[in-house]
Amino acid sequence: MRKIILTTAAALGATLAIAAPAQADEGRVEARGGVAWGYGDSKGVAGVAAGYDWDLGSAAFVGGEVSADKILDGDAKVQFGANARLGIKAGAATKVYATGGVSTKPASGLDETWNLGAGVQQSLGKMYIKAEYRHYWVNSADYNAVVGGVGFNF
Repeated sequence: MRKIILTTAAALGATLAIAAPAQADEGRVEARGGVAWGYGDSKGVAGVAAGYDWDLGSAAFVGGEVSADKILDGDAKVQFGANARLGIKAGAATKVYATGGVSTKPASGLDETWNLGAGVQQSLGKMYIKAEYRHYWVNSADYNAVVGGVGFNF
């Protein structure tokens, strides 16, 4: 399953790079990990994502992202997600953004999840690091996640 996720993310990233015009704004691929918690329980989480950001002038941007994340627990499924983000450029190398979207079922017996969150991404040339918080709504329950990521811009 891990090979399928990584291959899919790499293929999407390559497709975005090839399809991007000569003056494209910014495509990205990343690996991330962190912790998810709710109802007195916490679990590790790991995943991959690929996305693209478009400039909205010199100070703002909008973007989209597809992802595959897994709560590191035997009962959890890989969650495939689609999210949007809207943010500001806080200097030449920093992006601060709000994000939200939907993911597939995280475990049997649960519905799809909706999420809202915020993050910061710091460019390191062609690479970047990021930290992100998300709040998820699942059925009548909800949980939270904080992840850190390392990625490549193209």
